[in-house]
Amino acid sequence: MKPQLSKAAIQLRDQFNVTYPSRDKSSDGWVGDSRHATRPSDHNPDANGWVRAIDVDRDVSGKSKPDLMPDIADQIRLLCKSKREKRITYIIFDGRIASSKKNWAWREYTGANKHNHHCHISFAKEADDDGAFFKIPMLGASNE
Repeated sequence: MKPQLSKAAIQLRDQFNVTYPSRDKSSDGWVGDSRHATRPSDHNPDANGWVRAIDVDRDVSGKSKPDLMPDIADQIRLLCKSKREKRITYIIFDGRIASSKKNWAWREYTGANKHNHHCHISFAKEADDDGAFFKIPMLGASNE
């Protein structure tokens, strides 16, 4: 079965691309490589072919400075914490992870890849068919 990316993941990636058209995409990805295939990962297609994770390169401005990804990752985290966004299950960035497990507080990520070069965002199964716009100020949403 051909892999297909969750509609919510497509929408979020598109918001990054529209907001930061010159961004570096060298660390972007969604379908897991052979390393991912040896372990559970949202980058691996499920039985129906759905992939529920994206990696977005840290350098959204197209150069290393200014480093905006820490603020973007935090805006995503805060949106999830507010319970206004339920399609995202967790975020990993710069040696930290946030999820509903600890009420969306950042905590140390102990996996082998600290995700220093990209932000990893995983999505719930319900996000497969929900491509609604994400209300993230640094990704095109009004600051209402």
